[in-house]
Amino acid sequence: MEEAVTRKFVHEDSSHIVSLCAAVEACVLHGLKRRAAGFLRSNKIAALFMKVGKSFPPAEELCKKAQALEQIIETKRSQSLQSQDSLRRMPRLPSLTPKAMKNLWIRTALFEKVLDKIVLFLAENSSKYYEKEAVLMDPVDGPILASLLVGPCALEYTKMKTADHFWTDPSADELVQRHRIHSGYCRQDSPTKRPALCIQKRHSSSSMDERPSPSPSARDYVESLHQNNRATLLFGKNNVLVQPRDDMEAIPGYLSLHQTADLMTLKWTPNQLMNGSVGDLDYERSVYWDYAMTIPLEEIVYLHCHQQGSGGTVVLVSQDGIQRPPLRFPKGGHLLQFLSCLENGLLPHGQLDPPLWSQRGKGKVFPKLKKRVPQGSGSTDSVSDKEEEEATDYVFRILFPNSLSDFGETCLLQGIHFSLRFAHLCSTLECYMVSIVTPLKLLCDNMKYQIISRAFYGWLAYCRHLSTVRTHLSALVNHTIVSPDLPCDACKGLTADVWQMFLQDCNTYKEQELLRLVYFGGVDPSLRKEVWPFLLGHYQFGMSETERKEVDEQVRLCYQQTMREWLGCEEIVRQREKEQHAAALAKCSSGASMDSTSSKMVHHDSTVSNEVFESVEEVEQIETESKREEAKQVPKMNNGAVHNGPSSPDSGHPSSRNFSVTSGLSDGSLSTEDGAAPEAAPRASAKPPQDAGLTEQDKREKPNATKTEQELLDLYTLNLHRIEKDVQRCDRNYWYFTPVNLEKLRNIMCSYIWRHLDIGYVQGMCDLLAPLLVILDDEAMAFSCFTELMKRMNQNFPHGGAMDTHFANMRSLIQILDSELFELMHQNGDYTHFYFCYRWFLLDFKRELVYDDVFAAWETIWAAKFASSSHFVLFIALALVEIYRDIILENNMDFTEIIKFFNEMAEHHNIKQILTLARDLVYKVQMLIENK
Repeated sequence: MEEAVTRKFVHEDSSHIVSLCAAVEACVLHGLKRRAAGFLRSNKIAALFMKVGKSFPPAEELCKKAQALEQIIETKRSQSLQSQDSLRRMPRLPSLTPKAMKNLWIRTALFEKVLDKIVLFLAENSSKYYEKEAVLMDPVDGPILASLLVGPCALEYTKMKTADHFWTDPSADELVQRHRIHSGYCRQDSPTKRPALCIQKRHSSSSMDERPSPSPSARDYVESLHQNNRATLLFGKNNVLVQPRDDMEAIPGYLSLHQTADLMTLKWTPNQLMNGSVGDLDYERSVYWDYAMTIPLEEIVYLHCHQQGSGGTVVLVSQDGIQRPPLRFPKGGHLLQFLSCLENGLLPHGQLDPPLWSQRGKGKVFPKLKKRVPQGSGSTDSVSDKEEEEATDYVFRILFPNSLSDFGETCLLQGIHFSLRFAHLCSTLECYMVSIVTPLKLLCDNMKYQIISRAFYGWLAYCRHLSTVRTHLSALVNHTIVSPDLPCDACKGLTADVWQMFLQDCNTYKEQELLRLVYFGGVDPSLRKEVWPFLLGHYQFGMSETERKEVDEQVRLCYQQTMREWLGCEEIVRQREKEQHAAALAKCSSGASMDSTSSKMVHHDSTVSNEVFESVEEVEQIETESKREEAKQVPKMNNGAVHNGPSSPDSGHPSSRNFSVTSGLSDGSLSTEDGAAPEAAPRASAKPPQDAGLTEQDKREKPNATKTEQELLDLYTLNLHRIEKDVQRCDRNYWYFTPVNLEKLRNIMCSYIWRHLDIGYVQGMCDLLAPLLVILDDEAMAFSCFTELMKRMNQNFPHGGAMDTHFANMRSLIQILDSELFELMHQNGDYTHFYFCYRWFLLDFKRELVYDDVFAAWETIWAAKFASSSHFVLFIALALVEIYRDIILENNMDFTEIIKFFNEMAEHHNIKQILTLARDLVYKVQMLIENK
């Protein structure tokens, strides 16, 4: 209804619809009688609606429509392998998500506007369909539920998305605000706590008509009642009666006693939860979960036991004096068995007072206590008769060694009982020692072997599992652990004082110490222009000022040489485009068909029209002369400035523009190998060798040198148009990118692509270059740093294979560190492929953060390579997911919803919180690998 306030239509695929249908179905099924839902029907809602339809016409019509829809879905599923023609003739199948398929009948009733009428009918005839504790049996709650559904049933639902009636789910900001309001605290695991190694097995998806599985918490609770590797089951008995309230009858349930390493726990679970009779209800909201008990034995002080003909009753009294509901055992001595198991479980840390006695042939028995006789009752004979009767009611006390006063008070009594029991045990052993010594020894050896075997194989399985995890994750982090518990200087980051001391004397701070400061606290904004070249590898830590100036000069010369080469190529491209455009206009004006013109313009190297040049021979002569002239001019341009005006050697008359491109490509300045130092280019250009003299190794290292002029023109033309399109729309709203600076961005991008034509330009490269240019504000320096950055980032683009590796590592990290979130991702359409992280890894979160936050994130990533992990981007991505994991779980997001959420949250993240959590996650994985 909140969504419908501002919109005339509500979309059928809205997550509100799924949540509403699930809530209504839980209310309608609450307290439903078995005979009303059908004994053999797995779809209880369908059975209920069909039963209601026999006496309520709107429900009858609904059943026909819902059954027809189910038939279409089933037919579509069974004939999925048929030809496309047969599938096309079938009725159009609604696109329902797995969550919507679970509530198909409720959803159909809502869209048909009869859901409120059916719920009202059920409320008015509730005694026929429901138990007395059901929601619809309540004279107030039932009609209120029907009234609340009148509004949703009055709305219009559509699958169309139009401009005037556009639908949206709650925005990301709204979801975050809701979470802040409803959650009292944020989930933050301690970084020192070892993550749980609970990698859950993937299950195949079941058909939609199967009974829905219980919630994870309910399933875990039921599974915890059995013996497992975490707890030992000491006692278990079904049909133990408990009366939760005075106004209701006793309920049978399963009583179990569990022992772990440090405590014992008593659990009682109603049979309705054990045998699955409420399996189709919401496990968490079922009334029977309110009656289930989990009692730590440390809280219990006294056990009041009453022997009766029916079997016996135990009342537990806790330390605060509160009595728990009585536990009524069935016939057969189960009360004594429970006390015996309890006493054995308490040893050696505690014991029952008084202890049970051991009787030959019977095992443990109640202690021989006599009933107390009230004073002044009857004659002496009657008193003696009563004293001979054994007591039927007992009060046992649980004693633990941490209560010294309790042990002190009962020390004498314990000694007496121990002496009696020890004497009885000795006499028993003396009688049977000879006859049972051999079988007893074999039994003990067999038990010892089984215990050791189980412990060994359990330990071996755990070690293998942990070894697999460590082996898989060990490559993601550095083995040298840098603890997050550092002095406050690391949180301040790299300050101006520290940097000045380092520049004055490089031995003052070691490289690792500076990187540690950057990793934990970032770089002072005023220092980024000086520090980033060091972080990216343009400079090496320890270089003197003179050495840094030499590097800058070499990079500047290399950049100028590259600029001259691609600008000359661009002149040729522009000239040919003008000629082709002029030829097309001439053909159009002369009335010639466009087909003949386009056929002549298919290849770039085709002969130009006679209307531009007088003859083909003249064109070839002009190109030949221009090649000779350019071959003489190129060596003189090595130390010259870049000229873009008409006075440039690359401009002017067409004959001077169409120089041979290969004449400037045979030297070492055009190597596309990422590992080659940029300053080596100008030195190698003094004596440019000819193409014919290149060895195979030279051709591999200098791919541009082996390309023909036409190949270079084709490659460059293709990349030029891509670059121009992306540069014009790159961060146009950011203050720095004026037309002048956009031209700088274009120059750097074209220079990089000219040296890497085999890779070519891919959309997104401008996003990686833009922050560098903003900080450095120098073309040559930004060109060199961008080249260094792309050595790592190049593999993220489609021509590399790093993306699949990122996705696989993200899957492993989530699966190990947050299995609950991983299970949700797997269930809701299985988006554990993590494709929603694609843009994060491609651009190093550049589009997820504002510019200031991008600067902080990038410098942390660069420093993390040496401080903690060369895959720190994985842990930033994991931190992004973990910060919003509660919102993802609360809203049960599927793949589409999580993409929409993170798209809307872009540039709204708290980068300090994200980086802190990312560093904690790195530390957690390091501690897991080190087994600490």
